[in-house]
Amino acid sequence: MVILVKNIAVEQLDQKPIEEQYIEFVERKGVGHPDFIADSLAESLSVELCREYLERFGRILHHNVDKVLVVGGQSSPVFGGGEVLVPIYIILSGRATTEVRTRDGVQNVPIGPIVLKSAKEWLKSNFRFLNIEHHVVVDYKIGRGSADLISIFEDRIEIPRANDTSFGVSYAPLDTLETLVLETEKLLNSREFKKILPEVGEDVKVMGVRKGDNVTLTIAAAMISKLIPDLDHYLSVKEEVKNRVLDHLVKLTNKNIEVFVNTADMPEKGIVYLTVTGTSAEHGDDGATGRGNRVNGLITPSRPMSLEATAGKNPVSHVGKIYNVVARSIAEKVAKLNYVREAYVKLLSQIGKPINEPQLANVQVVLERGKQLSGNLIGEIEHIVEEELDNITKVTEQVVSRKVDLF
Repeated sequence: MVILVKNIAVEQLDQKPIEEQYIEFVERKGVGHPDFIADSLAESLSVELCREYLERFGRILHHNVDKVLVVGGQSSPVFGGGEVLVPIYIILSGRATTEVRTRDGVQNVPIGPIVLKSAKEWLKSNFRFLNIEHHVVVDYKIGRGSADLISIFEDRIEIPRANDTSFGVSYAPLDTLETLVLETEKLLNSREFKKILPEVGEDVKVMGVRKGDNVTLTIAAAMISKLIPDLDHYLSVKEEVKNRVLDHLVKLTNKNIEVFVNTADMPEKGIVYLTVTGTSAEHGDDGATGRGNRVNGLITPSRPMSLEATAGKNPVSHVGKIYNVVARSIAEKVAKLNYVREAYVKLLSQIGKPINEPQLANVQVVLERGKQLSGNLIGEIEHIVEEELDNITKVTEQVVSRKVDLF
């Protein structure tokens, strides 16, 4: 059954909740993964531009810097040491407002210094063994935005107009496997864990698969070569990672859990996952904006996903960013309503239309067994959607102040 009122379509899905389906895949790329680096640098630059525009001109000006490429370097890690031979090359690209006409004339925006400052500060804050001056080269190619998009962006109206015809997608709540994958990466990259096992680098990727009640997690964790004197020490760290992850996760679920760490290792041939800096980007592993986690921090092929990169897009009118954030917020609130097991939300914009008036807002719910979509439940869902859309401009401040996660 589909109930369509105005531009809000509420639908009951006749399907098993994901938790009751037999097979499920979930992935998370952690802080040091090249794709996460690309997303983070794009978003850090966007935030810095927003702050610069607000300070200079009192409003956020047009920009989209969501094209970042991390080109892997070359390194030679060895037990107890190693060196970076060719630095990681990072290029930040996109469009931004580089000059502004004011009553006092044309003001130029110092894009270059902003790019370098935002990138280096993020890298310094998130890597313990990455030398910003020697291990990384940061470059940029930032051009002006196209005239038609800028005119839409700078239209002085209370509600910004969508600068693209695009959609945002999210769902709630996270199920067991999704929670386990997310918790595993956050554990391994927590400050507390690094104090216990500093040998574990920041590049952590977790792939989870569930078959019925059996969960298998495959963890790729870059190890810091200078902190590992020999193979025995490396193998002991791997075992410690496995045991600590298991100890943490058994508190969260009764499902059977199996954990594997660095399965590409071939110790008998001397092949192990060592890095000098803590990221695979130091030796040939590349990254790009939009190839990493979705707005809930996960990659979930068993659920609906948007392919839009949230990172680096302007937080005022770019629905590729805003609608993903709002879709997640709607889904989380709908999922808390009585009888709702799962909520799926899709928001579709139309270029040039106010962002609080999507072309269509589609909310799909999986209800408890035996329950049907009622008029009262439909009304509650519609109220949540309308309230989120009425407050959609608050997303801008939340993004600029880093109050929402984007990947």
